[in-house]
Amino acid sequence: MIMGYTVLAGYKLISFDKIPSTQTYALGMVATGMARDHTVILANAQSAGRGRYRRTWVSHHGNLYASFIYDADERDPRLSYVVAVAVAETLMSFGVHPKIKWPNDILIDGKKVSGILIEYASRFVIVGIGINIKTNPTVAAYKTTKLDNYANVERNDLLNKLMRNLDKWRRTDFINVRARWMDLAAGLNHTVKYRGDTVELIGINENGALVLRDGTRYVLAYGDEISM
Repeated sequence: MIMGYTVLAGYKLISFDKIPSTQTYALGMVATGMARDHTVILANAQSAGRGRYRRTWVSHHGNLYASFIYDADERDPRLSYVVAVAVAETLMSFGVHPKIKWPNDILIDGKKVSGILIEYASRFVIVGIGINIKTNPTVAAYKTTKLDNYANVERNDLLNKLMRNLDKWRRTDFINVRARWMDLAAGLNHTVKYRGDTVELIGINENGALVLRDGTRYVLAYGDEISM
């Protein structure tokens, strides 16, 4: 059941106590013609939260689970960098020092505190963001953490600043987004796996492609072709 409708920082906010997934709900709005630009689906908890590759996103009460709906005429590979910088900048406003792990994980002290899921549907893009505030799950594949370990953060303050940062960085020229992403990137100038080979991660170019160095040869990579 919907808890309420609110307008906050120029967004229409639709909030729930608990639903299966904010991302799935947003996709349903697109499918039924109810989606509008600058709409946010917010839940206190999710019973079927998901990340990339439909991996489970454990979603207990106390954290931020939100899906942002934006107009999108076409896919933009640079958007993931924009969103990652916006999330990182939001956390920094609370005195936290995050790093961005490609493609879209936000880390503190090498531990995952936030994940991002971007999906396109019809003429919209849905940006799902989960941020651990009060609790963090135990995950076999990687270490996790929560903001409470580093700062006193209220969810509504976090959401308000996140909305403003998403708008700010979506309006920013990508050359500046790219520079900020490079400042915050984890693993830059370190080795990664690319199609089974060990290469060096140099950065990203003006189109959002990863720049890799294999000896004296430079390679541009897209999508999920590398692993860190």
